[in-house]
Amino acid sequence: MNRPRLNRRMMLETPQKTADGAGGFSVSWLTLGELWAECTARTGRERGLNGAATSTASWRIVVRAAPYDSPSRPKPEQRLRDGSRIFKIRAVIESDSDFFLTCLADEEVAA
Repeated sequence: MNRPRLNRRMMLETPQKTADGAGGFSVSWLTLGELWAECTARTGRERGLNGAATSTASWRIVVRAAPYDSPSRPKPEQRLRDGSRIFKIRAVIESDSDFFLTCLADEEVAA
């Protein structure tokens, strides 16, 4: 495996749920830190969602590995942000070398 080129700075964010006082909750995003990543587009599709066209792209995002208990280790349900672009993490896979993690993520854009 070639070493990835970690040339894209991304912010790792985790969801924070707060009660809304009516039995529900609202979600805000807490920034855990920045990670350098290599991003590779995989597949894409377009679909209608609630009457609006939505484009979804699947991404392979490689970052440096971190210990399991580290807050800088990505987890499913978290997200990576690059400016206004948001990548929802679906899965995190350890590489053979133990130096990198591969995040499988989706980016949705209203068309």
